[in-house]
Parts: sequence; structure tokens; C-alpha cells
Amino acid sequence: MDFYTSASLIVTVAILIAFINHRFIKLQTTIAIMVSTLSIALVLVILDKFFGLPHFEQHFLATLNNINFEKLLINGMLSFLLFAGALTIDIHSLRSQKWEIFTLASIGTILSAFLVGIGCFYLLPFIGIHLKLIYCLLFGALISPTDPIAVLALFKKLQTPKEMCTIVAGESLFNDGVGIVMFISLYHIAFSHEPISSTSVIWLFLQQAIGGTLYGFLLGYFGSWLIKNADEHKIEILITIGIATGGYSLAQALHISGPLGMVVAGIIIGTYARHHGMSAHTQLILDEFWEIIDELLNCVLFLLIGFELLPIVHGNHFLSAGLFAIPLVLLVRFIIVALPMSLFKLKKQYPPHLIKILVWGGLRGGLAVALALSLPPGNYRQIILAMTYAVVAFSIIVQGLTIKSLVKHSVPKKSCYNDSI
Repeated sequence: MDFYTSASLIVTVAILIAFINHRFIKLQTTIAIMVSTLSIALVLVILDKFFGLPHFEQHFLATLNNINFEKLLINGMLSFLLFAGALTIDIHSLRSQKWEIFTLASIGTILSAFLVGIGCFYLLPFIGIHLKLIYCLLFGALISPTDPIAVLALFKKLQTPKEMCTIVAGESLFNDGVGIVMFISLYHIAFSHEPISSTSVIWLFLQQAIGGTLYGFLLGYFGSWLIKNADEHKIEILITIGIATGGYSLAQALHISGPLGMVVAGIIIGTYARHHGMSAHTQLILDEFWEIIDELLNCVLFLLIGFELLPIVHGNHFLSAGLFAIPLVLLVRFIIVALPMSLFKLKKQYPPHLIKILVWGGLRGGLAVALALSLPPGNYRQIILAMTYAVVAFSIIVQGLTIKSLVKHSVPKKSCYNDSI
């Protein structure tokens, strides 16, 4: 099966599941797709292991092999997903929560990566699994960024307090970039054949992080200038598409962080261009266009995440490694959220149960799976994939299904976003 046929099949199945869910099941779309595809994957595994019917599973694996998941996400879908999410963020709201977002997205993500990595290094031997420290840190870096796409949709629907929405959205958008920069730096240490020094690693980190942020500002203001002088809603939307495609590719060519660039550019355009270069009609069309793009890509993304169980589940340590990783990641998430937010609460008022909601709402998603799949072949890779998939599946299904009830019963209802956004 060629790439186009495989991609068409995956998009069609994702849309079909989304329709069935909307009509009958009524779960949050990405959660429903993840549950459905995970169920299909488990059925295929059962047919293979207990009924001797491997050709069904082999057919799906062949279809997956036609679509390189990590390249599709990191080099394609990620730019659109991050840009679409950043467009909904108002920079004025972001400034009001800047220290909380900065602390959680940067210091918190870095601390989480090291705590998870060190925890894996010292605790995995107790269940008979041994990983080098650098591989444990790689797992910490790829699993630490949160990806609460499903939760943000629920927050908006439940009219959650605006400051809570801003913290959740801001952290998830920026810590994706920070996590990728950390992962690239550690990947360079682990697999580069060139001499490595602390100076070169720090320089690589700064080049990616600061370079990506500055690039995003320039790209965002340049795009806003183009939009302001276009005065035609079709051209203005095409400009945003060009930024999400060409802008991301240029960032990769310059060896700076494309994800951070897309987040910053999206926030600038979503605030400055929206209010100074677009009519109300254009704003409405722009939001609807990017909402559809975001919804479609998320449907495809979570469908692929579910099917990635097939090649991962055959590892010898799948169950034990997965069961170990879930509580460790949750414990570290609690530490890196509770400590700074408890200090911030000494000076600011927040909605009730904020820490609880931030901890449980810190979902992991496709980015973690894609980064794990990008690792070179080796004995360590299957263990990292097993831990990654277990954490992602648990967070999307268990945390995703229960966060709605937690939010609904914990906080008063207010508008989550500005009416203009």
C-alpha cells in the first residue's frame, strides 16, 4: 500500500470514529479516537497471540510502516498544531501569568526531566531492567512536556476561570519547545561521534531555545505586517499557512527550535495581527479555519498513537516498565507543580484546587511517542518505548476521562477565553 492510500485510510478512519463518537458516544474527540484505536490494536494482538491469525496485525503494521510517525509529527503536524494552539492565546492574559508559565514550562520541565531520569536510573534495577543514565535522561526529556489538547477543549466548554486556562495553555505550548530542545541536547550527547563538552551542550541548548524564541518574534511581527497590508481574508489566511510551513522549515534549516518559533509567532499573530490587521469577519474565518485544521490533525495524531501499540507491545519488558513509569511520572509532575505554585499562592489568589488540576491535567501525547520512536535501534529503545506508551495511554484515557469531573466540581464557572478569540 502506497503512502497516499495509507494516509487516506487513516484520515478516513479517524473522521469516521469522530463522527460515531459525536453522534453516539459523546466523549472528547481525541480521547474517543485513542480509546477506539487502542481497542482495535489490542484485538489485533489477541488475534495474533491466542488465535494464530497474525496476518491482520501484519497488514496494519505494513500500513504504519508506510507512514513514518515521528517524521510526520515532528517535521509536519507539529508546526500546525503548535501554531493553531498559540493563535488562541491572548498575550495580555499571558503576561498576567508569565512567571507561573515560565517557571512550569522551563525550570519545571528541566527539573522534571532530571528527576524522572534519575528515578529511572536508580529504581528500574529493582524490577530487573538496567538502563544507562543518558538513556534514562532521554526518557525524562521526552516524557516531561505536557500536551493537554483534550483538557483545553474541556476547559473552554466548562467555562473554566481564565487564569487557569492561561496557565495550562501557556505551559503546554512552551514546554513542548523546551522539552524538544532538551531532548536534542541529550541526543547529541548520547549518539554524536564528535567530542562533547559542557560548553558545546550549553551552546546548543541556548542556540535552540533563545534562537527559536527570537526567530518567533521576528516571524510573528513580519507575518502581522503582511496581514495588515493584505486587506483580503483569503490572502491573510494563506499568510498564516505560509508561516506554519515555510517558517518552521526555515527554523529547522537554521538549526533553531521550530516549535518555540511557532508558539511565539502564533501568539504574536493571534494578538497583534488580530487586533490591528484583521476585520471581525477575517478573525472569525481565521479561527474557524485553524480550528478545523487543529481538529483534523489531532484526530489523525491520536489514531496513530493508538496503532503504535502494535510494534511496541511485543517487547519483553512492556508491562513491568509501563507500570513502573506511570506512578514515577505522576509523582514528579506533582513535585514540579506543587512546589512553585505553593510559593506563588503566598502572593496571588488562584482558583481552588489549581495544583490538583494542573497535576492531573498534565497529559502526555503524540510528541512523547514521536521522540521515543526517533531513537536509534538498540536494547534500550524498546524499554523507553514501553514506558512512553504506557504513560501516554494512561494520561489520555484515565486522566483525560476523569479531568472533566475534577474541573467541573472544583472550580467556579467563568469565561475561559476572551470573546474576541
